[in-house]
Amino acid sequence: MDLTVHIPDEVFPRLQAAGGDLSRRALEALGVEEYKNGHITSAELRRMLGFSTRYELDGFLKDRGVLYQYTIEDLEREREGLRRLGF
Repeated sequence: MDLTVHIPDEVFPRLQAAGGDLSRRALEALGVEEYKNGHITSAELRRMLGFSTRYELDGFLKDRGVLYQYTIEDLEREREGLRRLGF
């Protein structure tokens, strides 16, 4: 899906001067915000941003000060897996 964003003419030069691909920066900002708000999963964010591995996404999130969202369900799933392995 393509998304169009309107940026006022007086703001655009400052955003452009900050460097980088403005479209990519907007995509990353949207993705991070939606991830932080729990609207998308880490796997969805990884695909959205085109990262091939979870480790790439982890580094990206760490660089932006975003902590991995580790839930009680994640913990229980890992505990069950370890229990089945005899730990």
